[in-house]
Amino acid sequence: MNKAGIVDAIHEKIGVTKADAERAVDTVLDAIIGTLKKGGEVSIAGLGIFSVKKRAARAARNPRTGATVQVPAMTVPKFRAAKGLKEAVR
Repeated sequence: MNKAGIVDAIHEKIGVTKADAERAVDTVLDAIIGTLKKGGEVSIAGLGIFSVKKRAARAARNPRTGATVQVPAMTVPKFRAAKGLKEAVR
């Protein structure tokens, strides 16, 4: 399922227009992304926790040439699934 599938599911379940459903999905995603950009954490009961993790700078190797490449430090998103989600998927 992709974003359009989520919009269609909201449209069918709640009965709002597709435009309203898409605005709702965009609002939720923007709120999650905005919180993560600030270094915060988003916890959705039954789904999981979105957070950010800092990766240290490191040296990597280009598999094609074998040359060593420096990878800079970066912040990456992280997701930990909730117990309810894990059990539902089993």
